This record gives sequence, C-alpha cells and structure tokens, in this order.
Amino acid sequence: MVCLNYYAKGKLRVEVAESVIRGIAEGCELAGAALVGGETAEMPGMYHGDDYDLAGFCVGVVERDRIIDGTKTAAGDVVIGLASSGPHSNGYSLIRKLVSVAGADEKTQLEGKSLFDRLLTPTRIYVKSMLALAQKINVKGFAHITGGGLTDNIPRVLPDGFEVALHRRSWARDPVFDWLAATGKVAAAEMYRTFNCGIGMIVVVAPADVDAALAQLNSTGETATIIGGVGRGTRGVVIEE
Repeated sequence: MVCLNYYAKGKLRVEVAESVIRGIAEGCELAGAALVGGETAEMPGMYHGDDYDLAGFCVGVVERDRIIDGTKTAAGDVVIGLASSGPHSNGYSLIRKLVSVAGADEKTQLEGKSLFDRLLTPTRIYVKSMLALAQKINVKGFAHITGGGLTDNIPRVLPDGFEVALHRRSWARDPVFDWLAATGKVAAAEMYRTFNCGIGMIVVVAPADVDAALAQLNSTGETATIIGGVGRGTRGVVIEE
C-alpha cells in the first residue's frame, strides 16, 4: 500500500509543516503503508492566517480471489466490534458547534479527563490487525465505521435481503459520546448515523470462527467484543438499546 499527501498554507511555517508530515508518516507506519511522495505548497492568495488544506490518499492491491466484500455473509453470522479511540475523524462540524454551545475550553473535564483530550485522541488505525486476522480466519465482511456511523456503513457489506441487529449494551464506549448526545440533545438514531459511538470497525465471521477471531484480535491489541448478528431482513442496521 502506498500513500501520497498534499499540504498547503498561505505562509509555510516549517515547524508546523514538519509536525504535520511527521503525523502522516506515523499514520502510514501504523497502516503498513509507504509514504512515497506528495506536495507542500504556499498559496498566500488562497489561504490566510492559520488556514490550511491537507489531503491524502492510499492505494492498495489485493488478489481478486481474496477480496472481502460481504457477499458471503449469511444469516446466523456474528458481528464483532472493535473499540474506537474516540470520535475518530467524523462528526467534527457538529462537535465544534457543541463545544461552542457548551462554552467548553481546555479546562473542561469529563469524568476525570480533559474533554479536549477525549475529542482529540488520534483515530485508531486497524489495518495491521485486520490483515493478521484475514490471514488466519475466513472473514466474511469488514466495515470501517467512518462518516455515516454504524447505521450507514455496515449495510455496505451486507448482501440484499440481510440485516444486522446490534446490542448497544454489549460494548463500552467513551463518555464523550454521552456528553455529545446530552449537550446537543441529539437523538439516538442521529448519534448512530453521525458518530462511531465506540465501535471503529466491525468484522463479520461465521459462528464457528468467533472464538478464534476474538483471540486473534485481542492478541494484536484490539478490544474486540461480540456486538450482534446477521439475519434475514431489509431494515439495514437495528440497534437494540
């Protein structure tokens, strides 16, 4: 897997750019990707003050017969959830609004930890754990819980005529999600559509492979839990509180 990046500012500050590129390189290392190039640009007519533009993309290769796309998922299969490290990189337009509405600042605490530290915890990267799992287990589906949350991402790896039922009490989640819901009076359905709500990745396996999958995932540092199952239906994702 290879990665390219693009970073642009009105006036380049070397120490800031160095920090940004160092972060990108660390993310690539965690994902097992090679940072093969990119562009750093100064565009004073486009960006002002601390404004910046940051983008990147990765390209990976997989043999056709090893593609995991959910087409082999069947009724009775088990959904395993992997804990997220926080909101990850999604929902921050709403988060910034709620921080402003609440008047929160760097001194605001949430259950003994800075609210800002909870909100700014780096996104967990699951690549190496998922590759190791796929080497040992017949994985039927992966879904990275990014923009669209649980309810919009999981259906992407479900064949037509199948749905997933999740049991909310089966996994722990960072209290920051409860803070977001309470501060913005955000309905549960909208929370599940906007945020990962504590689950950053899901894996679908056959019942016979559950124990081995959990052991493998936990051995690579993940916090893996059975959070639901697959059945016949057309409701997409049903989350039982």
